[in-house]
Amino acid sequence: MSSSSLVFAAQRKAPVLVAPAKPTPRELKPLSDIDDQPSLRFYRSGLFFYRHDPSKAGRDPARAVKEALARCLVFYYPIAGRLRDQGGPGGKLLVDCNGEGAVLVDAYADVSIDDFGPALIPPIPCADELLCFPDTSASDVVDRPLLYIQVARSTTAVLF
Repeated sequence: MSSSSLVFAAQRKAPVLVAPAKPTPRELKPLSDIDDQPSLRFYRSGLFFYRHDPSKAGRDPARAVKEALARCLVFYYPIAGRLRDQGGPGGKLLVDCNGEGAVLVDAYADVSIDDFGPALIPPIPCADELLCFPDTSASDVVDRPLLYIQVARSTTAVLF
């Protein structure tokens, strides 16, 4: 099948918040002037494809990612927080390290990695089916989770 004619739909479960596995500091971290530019206030997407590893048969990749993410967020706890507007002139942003968590969506896509063609290069067909987007505009980052992950299992791969 030509990857340009590839059509499929991912079946998604409800999003869950993954909090740090252990308590983390509750603090406010102002963004640097470099990081706080209005032109950088958007979500960046990425796709990662991993072929099925037969030695991991029976393991749930979404559960593995959820557990690993919870452990990671202990050390990278600001990612489990939310951006807040400090108010005042210039609307400076800061990270509220509150441990609310990152968003994880478990999904299944009835597609084989081979259906994408011999080379996985952009544009990836049906990329929107493989990505987990915020429920608001991609430029609306204030008071939203900082990280959204979708783990989509397919017949031959795990797609992030």
